[in-house]
Amino acid sequence: MRMSQFFLPVIKETPAEAQIVSHRLMLRAGMIRQSSAGIYSWLPLGFRVLKKIEQIVREEQDAAGAQELLMPTIQPADLWRESGRYDDYGKEMLRITDRHERDMLYGPTNEELITDIFRNSIRSYRQLPRNLYHIQWKFRDEVRPRFGIMRGREFLMKDNYSFDLDIAGSRRSYNKMFVAYLRTFERMGLKAIPMEADTGPIGGDMSHEFIILADTGESEVYCHADYLDFAAPDQAVDYDGDLTPIIDHWTSRYAATDEKHDAARFEAEVPEDRRIVTRGIEVGHIFYFGTKYSEAMGATVTGPDGGDIAVEMGSYGIGVSRLVGGIIEASHDADGIIWPASVAPFQVGLINLKVGDAACDGAATDLYARLQAAGVDVLLDDTEERPGSKFATMDLIGLPWQLIVGPRGLKAGTVELKARRGGERREVSLDAAVAELAAG
Repeated sequence: MRMSQFFLPVIKETPAEAQIVSHRLMLRAGMIRQSSAGIYSWLPLGFRVLKKIEQIVREEQDAAGAQELLMPTIQPADLWRESGRYDDYGKEMLRITDRHERDMLYGPTNEELITDIFRNSIRSYRQLPRNLYHIQWKFRDEVRPRFGIMRGREFLMKDNYSFDLDIAGSRRSYNKMFVAYLRTFERMGLKAIPMEADTGPIGGDMSHEFIILADTGESEVYCHADYLDFAAPDQAVDYDGDLTPIIDHWTSRYAATDEKHDAARFEAEVPEDRRIVTRGIEVGHIFYFGTKYSEAMGATVTGPDGGDIAVEMGSYGIGVSRLVGGIIEASHDADGIIWPASVAPFQVGLINLKVGDAACDGAATDLYARLQAAGVDVLLDDTEERPGSKFATMDLIGLPWQLIVGPRGLKAGTVELKARRGGERREVSLDAAVAELAAG
């Protein structure tokens, strides 16, 4: 993509309404624009990141055996009345009446709708287990939306739901999602720590939040410093095997949000020099809630003995749009965003320092074509901005690499290659630059 053609409305000054780093940088980098309180349009740069994150989430869900579908944003209120949550959910639910006077709602989550799909489709225990997910927009009418997309009213979420015959099967489904979440966040360059958490309005008696440590987080968190050194399972993980050792490893140290924190246990189990007390950003939440919805809504299967059995259920959420902000909170410096390569909107920012100079134009065009041919996503700055402005914009939007073409370097047959993370700069030949960037 050529920057002269790319819609990238960057802002030089810090927006007054932005209270945290991610909100400030997303506005300045031209990623989002607010349409109303807590509701944002995603501009091309931000949308590219959102789709990269969504694809990683999708790949890891598929690898764990979940199957994708798509449920609507608008749901009938009657389903929520069956579960008993229509009146209990509170003012965060946006309630709607259609032209036929039917009560509808803009879905804040999908337990009721997926349970309805299941009960009308699955009849026998032989058809279990099932795990169904979708990636869809949600709406929760927050009383005080703030922090940009971190605490917005409309957000993109991956939510999925497991259906099993018994508690042991439901535990296996829970463990699969636990491991899939560890892999998902690690692929995005994040250290997300699973912590015991309250189940909230979802219900259930087993729940973990996946938390990124950050000073701007909404929850106070307490954990053992060993978690900073834990590594997620690699891609060879066997989801059909026994995942208990992985779960035991990741729950072997103290980690809890403030709702579940036990000060006496924390002090007893964690040496003083290994205690982390900070704030955290929730990027994922998994729940086991048994037969809470299946009993209320009649989601049963015929068991081995011919009797009806209410299925055991769990639900699993990842805040896809929230992750954009979470990654920025975890990865930035004074100059702007530092994207991990896996979610970067482009891999390389190719900067032509002297547009109009025949040698610079020719070299930049050649490098652009060669990198694209090698499958590298490139943003070519072919504008007539001053070099200082070009550098500032590239640092702000945070692409992993900058490739700088200037008259002085070309006379020596070189270009400058800069790593955004750490800022290392090297003079390399044009061929070497292409080879290194194409190799990833």
